[in-house]
Amino acid sequence: MHIDFETPDQPEIIALIADLDAYQLTLYPPESVYALDLASLKQPNVLFAVARGADGAALGCGAMVVTPAFAEVKRMYVRPEARGQGLARRMLTLLEQAAAQRGAALYTLETGPSQPEAIALYERLGYQRCGPYGDYRDDPLSVFMRKAVQ
Repeated sequence: MHIDFETPDQPEIIALIADLDAYQLTLYPPESVYALDLASLKQPNVLFAVARGADGAALGCGAMVVTPAFAEVKRMYVRPEARGQGLARRMLTLLEQAAAQRGAALYTLETGPSQPEAIALYERLGYQRCGPYGDYRDDPLSVFMRKAVQ
C-alpha cells in the first residue's frame, strides 16, 4: 500500500469522500457533521493524503488544514474493507510530518463519540481530549482532541 499527497478533485477521490459523508450521516445529524467541501480541500493551506492499494485503488484519505494557530485533521477515512492495516495511522503520521514542516506547533481534531475506534487511534498517537477550539461550539456529539508538536 502506498500513501502520498494528491489532489482531492479526482473522480475516485470524490467518490471516496461521498462514502465518508454517507457514513458520517448514519452516525450523526447533519448539524453535527463538520465536513470540508471539495473547494475547501483544494486550498493551498490544506494537505490531502490518499492511501492506495497495490492495484492503485483509493482505500482512504485524510487532510490537515494548516493555520497560524493550529493544524486541524479533517476528512480521515479508510474504506471498511481496508481497515485494521494501519492505513489511518500511516496517513495521519504523514500529515503531521508535513504540517510540522509548515510550522504547525499544535494538531487538533474533531470527531464523534460514535467512532470509538478513531478516538482510540488518536489517543494511541498522543492526542488528548480538550474543549472546543476555533469556531466550533460545544456539541455533545463532538469529541475534541489536541496534540502538541514535540
